[in-house]
Amino acid sequence: MDTRQLAAFCAVVERRSFSQAAEQLGVTQPAVSLQIRSLEKRLGLQLLDRSGRRVELTDAGRRLYRSAHKLLAMEEQLLSELGEEAEGELVGRLELGASTGPGGTVMPVVLAEFQQLHPGVHVALSVSDTQRIVEQVARRELELGVVGAARRHRGVVFEPFFRDEVVLAVPAGHRFADRTVTLDELKLEPLVLMQEGAGVRQVIDDELREAGVRLRDLDVRLELGLQESARSAVIGGYGVTFISRSAIEGDLAAGTVAVGRVEGLEPSREISLVRSAGRAETRVAQAFVEFARSRLT
Repeated sequence: MDTRQLAAFCAVVERRSFSQAAEQLGVTQPAVSLQIRSLEKRLGLQLLDRSGRRVELTDAGRRLYRSAHKLLAMEEQLLSELGEEAEGELVGRLELGASTGPGGTVMPVVLAEFQQLHPGVHVALSVSDTQRIVEQVARRELELGVVGAARRHRGVVFEPFFRDEVVLAVPAGHRFADRTVTLDELKLEPLVLMQEGAGVRQVIDDELREAGVRLRDLDVRLELGLQESARSAVIGGYGVTFISRSAIEGDLAAGTVAVGRVEGLEPSREISLVRSAGRAETRVAQAFVEFARSRLT
């Protein structure tokens, strides 16, 4: 069976669109339509229902998709294994995504170091919210994802990548700087929070609940979208914030921000690596993951 036809079929199923499937495969929409028609003619079965607004699977198409997906994964694994036997300089393209936390702090540095070590590799990093990154990995638009929350999705697998320390960032010279303060002291201090849904905010919410405190018990003055926004507010002297330590390493070195500790709180979070279920890892991706793990340990 022609695996190009199967690849086109799977792309249409996963994207629910001939045009988006063509974009994913890097071909024209008529070429995708021709591949599907040829596959249906060869099997003597209708695989897709095109009568509605969206492309839907027929019963025959549903049965074929399950097996086709496995066959393509086996082909990809075989090609990957053959490629890994090759010696010499590491070359290729690495496309991965990261949620706004690790994507704005840790990953750019690690990727830059990896690319410098392997000049023949072209790196492309997409930064978006966790859900979008997970979906792009599931659709195989990205080979890897790095996110701060492991959300269920049948098309991907999550694995621990590294621990992210969350600290209380305060302006330089603040009375909390380099001190351990009580929750009662924290309640009296203007607090900057990241928006709901942010991984760091969820970590702090969970830690406070275990200590018998809610976010509404604190003096929340600002709720800002990104870590960078919260960081800027702290540097400007508008309050204190809980933030990933990696996001303020440069500020700590420059002396523009300091860190305090809250008694009873030990906030940290697991950053996860996301892979597409059943997808064989390329030599470039394997090398990057090994490098990143050694760099982030």
